[in-house]
Amino acid sequence: VQLQASGGGLVQAGGSLRLSCAASGRTFTNYNMGWFRQAPGKEREFVAQINRSGGYRDYVDDVKGRFTISRDNAENTLYLQMNSLKPGDTAIYYCAAGVYINRSPARWDYWGQGTQVTVSS
Repeated sequence: VQLQASGGGLVQAGGSLRLSCAASGRTFTNYNMGWFRQAPGKEREFVAQINRSGGYRDYVDDVKGRFTISRDNAENTLYLQMNSLKPGDTAIYYCAAGVYINRSPARWDYWGQGTQVTVSS
């Protein structure tokens, strides 16, 4: 499956952004979907994941209550609504598709190219 992330940008602290990830090439509903991020000099880290039907969602503690992951299976698109953004959220955000629900980047099968999110203080 091919993944194309978009929606990043520069925003002030407290602002909002909505990331999108368009999937093509294989059946979208065959995959669980996730968002990860990587800040400069740091390892890629888990942000959120959603299962095939959308009935299960999981978040890293730092974004709970601020970020919402969702998917539109009819449109083959994954979303990440990010509210109350903080400078610490600054990173390249990647979407991923995989067979297993898990938080380890190494266990996800397909990756988008990433979209930059920068939050100024």
